[in-house]
Amino acid sequence: MLNSLFLDFRRRVPLGHQRLMLACLLSISLLLLWPSSQRQTQSGMGVLPLLLGIGLQHAPQQLEQLPLSQLTAWVGDKLRTEPVEDPFIKVYNIASGDSLSRIFSRYNLGYQTVQQVMAADESLLALDVLRPGNRLTLQLDEEGQLQSMELYIHAGKKVLYERVAADEFAYQELLDEGVWQKDILVGDVFGSFYASAQRAGLNDADIYNINQLFKDRINFARDIQAGAQFQVLRSENYVGEESTGQSRIEAIRILNRRQTLTAFMHNDGQYYDANGDSLERAFSRLPLNNNVRVSSHFNPRRLHPITKRVSPHNGTDFPLPIGTPVIAPADGVVTRIENHPFAGKYIEIQHFGGYKTRYLHLSRFNVQRGQRVTRGQRIALSGNTGRSTGPHLHYELHVNNRPVNPMTAHIPLARPVPAESKAAFATRVKQLTAQMEQQTLLAKQQSAAEEVVAD
Repeated sequence: MLNSLFLDFRRRVPLGHQRLMLACLLSISLLLLWPSSQRQTQSGMGVLPLLLGIGLQHAPQQLEQLPLSQLTAWVGDKLRTEPVEDPFIKVYNIASGDSLSRIFSRYNLGYQTVQQVMAADESLLALDVLRPGNRLTLQLDEEGQLQSMELYIHAGKKVLYERVAADEFAYQELLDEGVWQKDILVGDVFGSFYASAQRAGLNDADIYNINQLFKDRINFARDIQAGAQFQVLRSENYVGEESTGQSRIEAIRILNRRQTLTAFMHNDGQYYDANGDSLERAFSRLPLNNNVRVSSHFNPRRLHPITKRVSPHNGTDFPLPIGTPVIAPADGVVTRIENHPFAGKYIEIQHFGGYKTRYLHLSRFNVQRGQRVTRGQRIALSGNTGRSTGPHLHYELHVNNRPVNPMTAHIPLARPVPAESKAAFATRVKQLTAQMEQQTLLAKQQSAAEEVVAD
């Protein structure tokens, strides 16, 4: 019975918690089993490797003579830096080209288990795009069967898949919003704007967003003059000291001879120029040419119509005849085209300003991955693919990577800053402009000083 309880404990308690509990038990055991009168005996010293399962080959000299406080500190450090290998835990770092089925076969987990986990992931679709830097931690039982799996996406986002029945898994998102750290990046254009922005420290996503912001006002390949200045206030997301890889542009100024382009993010998440005029392009409420009825509403606590278990419904369903045109509600780039066993044929489009849309159960694709699309462009035909109760379109809207109700969510409408917040917006513009000008001055002074030293 004790063995059964121990195995159940190993399956249910996260490994980090197991180690913490072990450290606490160690301290208690040392106090009870290692009294001061026996602390220097050879037999007493054997308690440590027995409890930890680690050898003493790396122990400091004269370990038996250490005070108890120093001894437990050394043990804690060993637990952090040299954890005992757990035969029930498998950690796999995602490599380019990896798929879930290929990874599972590595650990002798059958395709049935793959299907069960993919079914749990249907409403999230986090496992469809496994990238280098992601990590899977698998918890197995004594028979080698999967009990839980954690997908590490970045420091601020993990997904835990746990077995809830013999043939079913459920997922839980483990989110940490972290903190946003601001930085001002400045530079002059020499050569292309893209290369100049890269030299200043901007990444491809930042540069793409800047291009999208001003694409109706300037042609970056033709109209940016040599010597033009750019000033960018960017925030990066951190959890502790680890970057999540997420960044956002909060303000931009491009001084291109007699032309000045400006963009400032307001507290509504939208961008306006320094005068408060919107830079957004209008976002349609529906991805269809006509209004249609809703058969299933957005509901994070919905009872799944097939499994009869609580399963988030992260979108809105529209009953449609197979072959109904589906259109893009706004400009964007196609980031995913997949054929999922449960979501069916689906498309994901990344729009500007943190907006993303998904379209599930399609019958045909009319676009390709990486293609830029415009508002109103036909992207697909509706269908009945995947696990579906009938022909329909499942439509999702995500804002800053969180699903929201597409029928009620705030969407860009290309309107100026609301009257009630104009004064606050003007104050923010003034403050940020001063900060960017100051950073530009400091950068020029530093560059001049470096030139003097070089001479």
